[in-house]
Amino acid sequence: MHLGITNILLRTTLVFIVLLVSTRMLGKKQMSHLTFFNYITGITMGSIAANIISELNKPFIDEFIGLIWLCMLTGLTGYIGLKSGTLRVIIDGQPTILIKKGKIIKHSLKSNRLNMDDLSMLLRKQNIFSITEVDYAILEPDGALSVLKKPQQQEITKADMKINTNTINYIPSEIIVDGKIINHNLKELNLNEEWLKKQLKHHNINSIKDVFYAEVQSDGTLFVDKN
Repeated sequence: MHLGITNILLRTTLVFIVLLVSTRMLGKKQMSHLTFFNYITGITMGSIAANIISELNKPFIDEFIGLIWLCMLTGLTGYIGLKSGTLRVIIDGQPTILIKKGKIIKHSLKSNRLNMDDLSMLLRKQNIFSITEVDYAILEPDGALSVLKKPQQQEITKADMKINTNTINYIPSEIIVDGKIINHNLKELNLNEEWLKKQLKHHNINSIKDVFYAEVQSDGTLFVDKN
């Protein structure tokens, strides 16, 4: 019984490490949108991983090697896709126009196995409840719908109203959390600790440990929440 538990823990740990490393290597794209390729590789990896953990009566080395090889193939295919536009289209597919100049492209719906109920649902997710609002609708390779509204349906911007806007100097970023400096954020903003200490003095704070949270605002000012 003890050997069985040890075997399960060993297999689970090895699978966890392989999947964690492969996920980091494959990048955020694998997580951000699920194309046909991502869907297939994800299911296959999950199936192999489950077999390695559950099939206690069989040696797991063969399937373990297969899992590693699949991860390598996935990474290699993704790399080749970066270099070759043709292969990228074959692997991930390409966007499909479903609505063009306000007109529904019926053969595009049919080729993507969509009906009007599906299209209406995708539009509602974009807060669009009438086809008449849409100029273009494009089905992306990950199944999401990108929509361009007709000019009269688009929201008014500050530029349309000729309203002056302030220039954004920084992306609002946390630079102190629980009394500790987030150095990589400080570096990303091209700021340093000397600048930070000067800003804190303006808030009558002499020690970074007295700060629970500090954030650089878009205009360069510092928001501070003391301990």
